[in-house]
Amino acid sequence: MADQDRIALFIDGANLYATAKSLGFDIDYKRLLKEFQGRGRLVRAFYYTALVEDQEYSSIRPLIDWLDYNGYSVVTKPAKEFVDSLGRRKVKGNMDIELAVNAMEMADHLDHVVLFSGDGDFRSLVEALQRKGVRVSVVSTITTQPPMVADELRRQADEFVDLVHLSQRVGRDPGERMERPQQQRYQDRRPSLSIPMPPAHDDMLEP
Repeated sequence: MADQDRIALFIDGANLYATAKSLGFDIDYKRLLKEFQGRGRLVRAFYYTALVEDQEYSSIRPLIDWLDYNGYSVVTKPAKEFVDSLGRRKVKGNMDIELAVNAMEMADHLDHVVLFSGDGDFRSLVEALQRKGVRVSVVSTITTQPPMVADELRRQADEFVDLVHLSQRVGRDPGERMERPQQQRYQDRRPSLSIPMPPAHDDMLEP
């Protein structure tokens, strides 16, 4: 990759969380940003997630605040809650449209888009970006059973990057959570990256 390539990251938050979790590590978002800043001129790093707004405290809010203060453009919208046929509470928050619109709006100003998602619905977006001359890399994994990336998305991408191969460079030190006292995580308005994504995100993933 040329040093002057204009790069933008588009991170499907729920999907990346589930993928990293399936591989047994947590994302260090500071290291992730640094990794791609070293690969060209990072124009923007978008992070997309839905939020359950009627909760008194959202476990994802500290992470969202940290990202917002530390180089990420955070895009959120209210999540929808419902009860399935078995009476289980589910949360659904699809951010595909927001991500696709932003990517197409920025396409003329980019050389390379890095999409952190395995959702097959993004295949058409990848194809549209490629028609505009933008190179597209997809980051997900095929090492899990079943794979976290849809086959049609992986095939459409110019490059597929398995997240397992990035884990040493963008993963969080497993000992960090134990070393940092629990009560200190929330003292700063800009919280530590040791705060995990909430389990509720598992329910937001499209099948």
